[in-house]
This record gives sequence, structure tokens and C-alpha cells, in this order.
Amino acid sequence: MLRGIDVSAYQSSSYDTDGLSFVFIKASEGRSYVNPRLTAQTKHGRDAGLVVGFYHFLWPGNITDQAEYFVSKAPEKAGDVLAVDWETTSEGTHASNAEKDRFIRKVKELRPNNQVVLYCNRHFWLNVDTTSYAGDGLWIADYVTAGKPRIKAKWRFHQYTDDPRDKNVADFASKAALRAWATVD
Repeated sequence: MLRGIDVSAYQSSSYDTDGLSFVFIKASEGRSYVNPRLTAQTKHGRDAGLVVGFYHFLWPGNITDQAEYFVSKAPEKAGDVLAVDWETTSEGTHASNAEKDRFIRKVKELRPNNQVVLYCNRHFWLNVDTTSYAGDGLWIADYVTAGKPRIKAKWRFHQYTDDPRDKNVADFASKAALRAWATVD
């Protein structure tokens, strides 16, 4: 299994890349927030030879506008992975299942040359999701043994801890296999 992390404005732009194969970087949230460290964190990941992904924290409503905002902020490069972060907002709300599905489909339409995945926690996957639609793959958060999330669905990425930072594994045999999957023809 490949190791990776996800970062946002809360992490340094010079995060430790030792032993990592990939990084997911928060690009945007809603229709107005952009990670102020996006450019520097992206350069750091690319310079380290990591497969780079970007995620958007989804809010309810204005789904097309949010998808357009995300793709306008996330760097456009073949082989990058795009993700929707579907969870409870700071206001205690969340996008509906239909909104999550519509967002993924709109991002796929806007960026047909990138894989688009769903990030959510185990509770959302088992209790809020009603379609099992995860675009090109599921990135599941379940804080248990790395690579052993407590779900039956096929997953691509597993966030298994947030202590001391968000750590993930990817279900690929090698970084070359991950890069090949991420590079949509």
C-alpha cells in the first residue's frame, strides 16, 4: 500500500514528503474560500515527485457554481486527482446525497481528463449516502488500521488517522500504478 497525506492551510507549505507517494491539497470551499497555501503546497508536492490531488469542501446549495469555482482554483494538469470533501460543515449542515452526486458529475464534465473521487467518513458512506456514487473512486475516512476501513465497498484511498496529521493509504501496487490510474486518456 502506498502512503500519503492530505494538507490544508493548517499545514506548512514545506510538509514532510519522506516515504510518501501522494498528497491531497485543499483547494477550495464553498464559493469564496481558496487555500492561501495552495500554490506553495502544490509546488512542494510536485517537486517531491508525488501524485497530487486537490479537494473541495462541499457546502449545500449552488452546486454548479461550487464545481465551477473548484475547477477554476485547482491547478489543471493531467494526472492530478480531484476530490469532493463531503462532510458536516461548520454550521452543522451538509450537502445532500443528490448534491454530492451532481457535484461529482459536474466536475467530471468540466475536467474529463482527471479522475474525480469522493471523500467522506464511514458514517456518511453507510448512513447518509443513498446511491453509492463515488465518481472514479472512494476515499474513505475511518480511523482504524491503515488499509482496513470498516466498509464493504471498493475504495481507492483510506484516511486512517488525523493524529498528528491526516495520513492516508492508497490501494495501488506502486506509485507507477497510481500515476497510471490518475492519468486519464
